[in-house]
Amino acid sequence: MSGRNELMEAALEAHPEGIALVDAAGQVLFWNRAAETITGFTGIEVVARTAPWAIDLLVHGCGAWDGASRLDGASGARPALLHGRHKLGGDLALAARRLVLRDGLGERIGTAVLFHPAEVVEALPRGEVGGDETVEESQAQLEARLSERFEKFLQGSAEMGLIWLIVDQAHELRRTHGARACETMMERTERSLAGELHPGEEMGRWGEDEFLILTGETQPEDLLTRGQCVAGVARSTEFRWWGDRVSVTVSAGAACAQRGETLIGLLERAKAAMFSSLHAGGNRATLAPGRQLCTRS
Repeated sequence: MSGRNELMEAALEAHPEGIALVDAAGQVLFWNRAAETITGFTGIEVVARTAPWAIDLLVHGCGAWDGASRLDGASGARPALLHGRHKLGGDLALAARRLVLRDGLGERIGTAVLFHPAEVVEALPRGEVGGDETVEESQAQLEARLSERFEKFLQGSAEMGLIWLIVDQAHELRRTHGARACETMMERTERSLAGELHPGEEMGRWGEDEFLILTGETQPEDLLTRGQCVAGVARSTEFRWWGDRVSVTVSAGAACAQRGETLIGLLERAKAAMFSSLHAGGNRATLAPGRQLCTRS
């Protein structure tokens, strides 16, 4: 057993990311060499000792874990962005992922945190999730597919277009009828939209009130027409709550992927086009060809 433990510890020590293993009481049990290099805190200073920055920030995240990765075995989970101070001074931004550790009975026994400098990490634009784990999971899955499709686009093996949607009535319905009524409307709208997807298209929740459609439509006019068609599908969604009939419309922003831009840039253009539709009164699609915006009601 001792040989096995030594092998595991050697593997963790050699890992290029910083690794912190913390027990259920919040005491650090392991702090690898990469963690020392990244933060400036040595294992002697951190393990079984009070080191507020090294422990509290990474384990608790000062709220940064909300809506970010807690892993729990999920693949493609996005990291949280944490800001602290290096031991020698200076700001330090970290991209960190947290894994809750449980025993065979499911009881929490500790936490593992993997982290690295955040210069290479930039979060994709997305909608608010309001703490909804189902929406978070949809975002994580859709982000993985986004990355795969954009990589194929960069390699020249596929074209790519995006349609970012927000349900116009969601915010008001949540205020007047409550969260459950709004979520029921979102679920029915999602089923309606999913039933009309074209072959090769993918869709998922991209926020509490938002959806994202990945499509192969890349000609600007075709993509705009597709966005308007999607808006028409949403209008046909029948939704009643305790006898009240609630209309459903969406504001859509469509963007074609362009050579030389990043996935973040593509999403930002689709998001800006969506907000253009929303601010114009909703129930419409707006196309974002490059830096220009044109609207069709």
